[in-house]
Amino acid sequence: MNRFEWQSAVNLNILTLKIIGLWPQGDETYKKNIYTFYSATILIVFVCGHNFFQTVNIIFILDDFESFTATIFVTLSCIGSVLKAYSLIQNMDTLKGLFVTLRSEMFLPKNQQQINLIQPGIKVWKIICIALNFMGGNCALFWSTYPILDKADYRLPFLAWYPFPTTVSPNYELTYLYQVVCIWFIVMFNANIDSLIAALNMIIGAQCDILCDNLRNLNTGNMEENFEYCVEHHKAILEFCKKGNDFYTWILLFQFFTSAVSLGFSMFLLTRVAAFTSEFFSFIVYSNAVIIEIFLYCWFGNEVEIKSSNIPYSVFQADWVDSTKVHRKIVFFTMRTQRSIRLSALNLFFLSLETFKTILRTAWSYFAVLNQVNT
Repeated sequence: MNRFEWQSAVNLNILTLKIIGLWPQGDETYKKNIYTFYSATILIVFVCGHNFFQTVNIIFILDDFESFTATIFVTLSCIGSVLKAYSLIQNMDTLKGLFVTLRSEMFLPKNQQQINLIQPGIKVWKIICIALNFMGGNCALFWSTYPILDKADYRLPFLAWYPFPTTVSPNYELTYLYQVVCIWFIVMFNANIDSLIAALNMIIGAQCDILCDNLRNLNTGNMEENFEYCVEHHKAILEFCKKGNDFYTWILLFQFFTSAVSLGFSMFLLTRVAAFTSEFFSFIVYSNAVIIEIFLYCWFGNEVEIKSSNIPYSVFQADWVDSTKVHRKIVFFTMRTQRSIRLSALNLFFLSLETFKTILRTAWSYFAVLNQVNT
């Protein structure tokens, strides 16, 4: 059997992060080199810069309800990309350590049966990530082109303040190009950091599957040694979960809040723009992208909870009846693993399908309030 590599399953995601300056080469973190300069330039000029000009503009449109709603939901998403990038960079050492852990023998599938066991989870992760990138790319495309397709004179893709007039050439063309480049970087930041977090959760679920299979086959070889190995594997999984959750806990908190607000505002704006225009379709695609984004978090968080809850049952599927000493250890281990693994945002919101439904209901409430205020 060929050696399985976890990183090969997420190679495209890692490659994209490298291209946009969010993944230094190898197992290294950021150092004083050209790549760090390249990363800082992208983050400061195209991501933070775009956020700054949009945020300043909000001050001038507070009394314009329609312009305010058209700006705030995009601004929140852009601010979220900055938070995600900051958290990724700050925790780069921890993340690289997690990928080093994944190369250890304990975290690798032991046979073809275990590889087949984890492949469905990897496949689902790839499908959802492709859908997220597709929706994000289409959203950026519509935003980049709708002023041109709708023949809006000197209209920029996003409302923003600049210290120069943007309705004269070549200021308009250069500012338009700047906003297009910014939004493509922001979409790539969001989609690929979200995919990376989902990959970590997918891997945790797969490790639970591997552990369950090892527990069911305790009697293969020395049963006591196999059981002690499973206990160590379970401890390693819990440590992996803690480090991963600590990395993205603030991201989740902000993401859940902004997702509900953004969905509510985008649904409201759908009722305010002309039907079947490029701007109309941009709101539809954006709403779908946000839904897929939060579904990506909640689905794999829910999978971790379900798969980890199977661990105690897998223990009793082993042939342990004739081994009294191991039996006592198994009972103790089962008592320790009765609680399933739950990933959360600061222990306020748990990653589950129930949370996903709650966010959608909250978004609808925001839409209803905005619609009532406008009426």
